[in-house]
Amino acid sequence: MAATTGQAVEEIEQSPTAGRWNYLTVGGLAALIEAAIYVAGIAYFLVVLDFASVSGALQQVELFAANETSLSAMYLLIYVVFGIVLVALVLALHERLAADAPMLMRATTAFGLIWAGLVIASGMVATLATGVVVDLYSADPTQATTVWLALSPVIDGLGGGNEIVGGLWTLLVSVVALRTRALHRLVNYFGLVVGSAGILSAIPVLGEIGGGVFGLTQIVWFVALGVLLLRAGRREASAYLREE
Repeated sequence: MAATTGQAVEEIEQSPTAGRWNYLTVGGLAALIEAAIYVAGIAYFLVVLDFASVSGALQQVELFAANETSLSAMYLLIYVVFGIVLVALVLALHERLAADAPMLMRATTAFGLIWAGLVIASGMVATLATGVVVDLYSADPTQATTVWLALSPVIDGLGGGNEIVGGLWTLLVSVVALRTRALHRLVNYFGLVVGSAGILSAIPVLGEIGGGVFGLTQIVWFVALGVLLLRAGRREASAYLREE
């Protein structure tokens, strides 16, 4: 019985599927999913809702009331799902980079997990706040507007208004990758630019510009990172299968 169990465990550990689905593959897919979520969010708010043309808080609440279902689903996607997938990417990068810079990578991973938690919390608050505001709007539009004015800074402060934590994580990942000569040099240098833009978004004067640059350039960074991790995952899987 013990021999049979041991043989079954050995077969699972040596299965080709386990080799193909290594942490690099998971991390690469996570990075590409993050990029896709970014694009979906930008398309929804700028094209579908045309949010940029809405000027006042009352107009925003009216827009929320008219698009409550799709807006709640989008908040769930761009915040909660984004944060959950981000955890997988943060941990995959930790495994990839920690060996040659353990202390710095521990700090980097901590900031990545903090960012994921803040993004998820922001999405949960945004989803609940939208529901409360829409319910109030049908009875008292003025009160609904007041509630939204009170809640929107909380949402922005947690994860939607400045990108200092995400920028710091991106910057540190790029610094570690440069020091350890991991990933690709151009991707790492580009990551320094992306991370710096996120950090600058915490400065009120540069907040809008920094946040915009961070969001757009991080799409490119996520795609490049995803491709690199998937390629590394395929190489590791091929080596695993050759050993079989």
